[in-house]
This record gives sequence, structure tokens and C-alpha cells, in this order.
Amino acid sequence: MSFTVTKNTLIGEILNADRTTAPYFLEMGMHCLGCPSSSAESLEEACMVHGVEVEDLIGKLNNHLASKEA
Repeated sequence: MSFTVTKNTLIGEILNADRTTAPYFLEMGMHCLGCPSSSAESLEEACMVHGVEVEDLIGKLNNHLASKEA
């Protein structure tokens, strides 16, 4: 089953879909991946707080997920 990340996807949903996405969040400075508030945050909100372009991260995450399906 394919999982596609959008700016509205929650961090918790992404991590639940594939834990190997964690390094992408750590790379942007989001080191509190296990805390409930970050899990309920949308990708757009997290990027805004951490000064990351949401579209760039969406591309990286979706490319990573697609490469695992191939």
C-alpha cells in the first residue's frame, strides 16, 4: 500500500508508516520525535518551527518511501 506525504500529514502518521523516515526529521533539527506534541504536529507546522521548506521535505520523504516500494 502506497503512503504519500503532504504538508498536512501528521509527523506521527509518517513515522508510523515507516520508521526509517526518522533521520529526515533529525536532520532538520527535530529531535523530539517521541513526544506526543510532535507526533500530532503536521509536517507544515514542524517545518515552519524548524525553518525548513515544507515542499523540499515532502519531496525527500516521498522519494524515500517510493524507493522502498520499488
